[in-house]
Amino acid sequence: MTHKHRNALRTPGDLVLCDWDNLAIGQPKWDLITVEVHCRRFGYGLAHYEAFADTYSRDITLEPGYKTLAAIRELRMVTTNARKIHHAPETVTEVKRRVQGLRDNDTELRWHIL
Repeated sequence: MTHKHRNALRTPGDLVLCDWDNLAIGQPKWDLITVEVHCRRFGYGLAHYEAFADTYSRDITLEPGYKTLAAIRELRMVTTNARKIHHAPETVTEVKRRVQGLRDNDTELRWHIL
C-alpha cells in the first residue's frame, strides 16, 4: 500500500518525492523565506530557525526586503489554502484566522497546518 504524506510517497522500503509541479530554478531567497515563515508560523521556534540560518550561513531576516518577501510568502500561503476551502470546508476557520492575523499585522500568530 502507498501512503502519501505531503510531498512524498512511502511504500515499504521506499520513499519517493512527488508533486514537482512548482519546480523551478529561481532566487534562493524564496526558499529561505519559506523556511523562516514555516519556523515562525508553525511553531518550530526561533532557535530552530537560527540553527538553520547558522548551518546555511545566511539569515534571510537580516537581508533588505525581508519583510516584503515574508508578507508575499504568507499571503500566498493563505490564498492557496483559501482556494481549497470548497474541498476542505473544515479549514475555513483557520483560513479566516490567518487572514485576520495578516490584517492585524500579527507576524507572530501561530498557524495550524492544514
